[in-house]
Amino acid sequence: MRKGAITRDSVLRTLAEYDELGRAAFLAKYHFDEARSYLLLHEGRAYDSKPIAGVAHKWEHGRALLPGEFSGGKEHAAAWLKRVGFDVKAVKNPDWARDEIILACHLVMSNGWRGLDAKDSRVVELSELLQLMPIHAESDRNEKFRNPNGVARKTFDIATRHPEYRGKPTNGGALDAEVLRDFLARPIEMAEVASLIRRGITAGDLQASLSEVDNDDLDDYSAPEGRLLFSRHKRRERNKGLRKKKIAAVLTQGRTLSCEACGFNFEEVYGDRGKGYIECHHVVPLHEAGESRTKLSDLALICANCHRIIHRRAPWPTPQELRSQIESRRSGELPIFSQRAADMSERGDTA
Repeated sequence: MRKGAITRDSVLRTLAEYDELGRAAFLAKYHFDEARSYLLLHEGRAYDSKPIAGVAHKWEHGRALLPGEFSGGKEHAAAWLKRVGFDVKAVKNPDWARDEIILACHLVMSNGWRGLDAKDSRVVELSELLQLMPIHAESDRNEKFRNPNGVARKTFDIATRHPEYRGKPTNGGALDAEVLRDFLARPIEMAEVASLIRRGITAGDLQASLSEVDNDDLDDYSAPEGRLLFSRHKRRERNKGLRKKKIAAVLTQGRTLSCEACGFNFEEVYGDRGKGYIECHHVVPLHEAGESRTKLSDLALICANCHRIIHRRAPWPTPQELRSQIESRRSGELPIFSQRAADMSERGDTA
């Protein structure tokens, strides 16, 4: 049985059985619990999405999927149902993303580190702005997504974690405390980050889909300014025209296409296959880059390894700073690549 191989007709037949048996009997018959994440909406009724997706397999493959064979989230049940044309909505709203918390924290800071009431016009305005942000898919939002009440609660989650607050903190998360620490440590910089996000959303400049940036980039890289500004940073780095101009400028100056951090040269190592190849890194910090036009002097040519290491942890070092770190390590040890080979030899590994 291929999981997810269901049709619209098989889902409709399952909905008919659900209606005939009733919710409790249907769930008991197929050993499912009530849906916790997503509901299927059809003709004005809501159905438990995971049981519907699982039982729909019965009409295509002879048996229903068991609850433990798949998930009810957007990787399995929700995705399968949407693929055959059904409307699937979230039961609860997604967790707050860093970008959203940055805007809320900026509002709390501007209010003297005090929480705000849901009827405050600034809370209402922020609620409307958050609903425009492209971070969360429409299917992951319910009717209360980032409404004024939810935004007001988040301001108190942040305010009650301020070091000078003497009462009991409300039910915020670790990310609230993390963003608050960033604001306390770098208030001017983080305020500018918030302003950039706000302006970008209002003007539509940050409405581009995050799908243009690999999930690995977003998960493995450290971007304290949030996903939206980071995605714009990556799109700039991947601008083929700018990369070609930067490479041409370097070659015109008689320089080689070597990594500005570690000195790695793709052509020297890989021959013709590596000729003309190197990655491009935008060295201007996200909160300073804004919407200004990118200059060639804003770009550095570096290898893939150094590029990933630079982005891995904030604050991001410049290629020159990373080069200094590499050289200081080399001065007292074997060169990095030789050290790695020596370590492999000691373990008995082979390349």
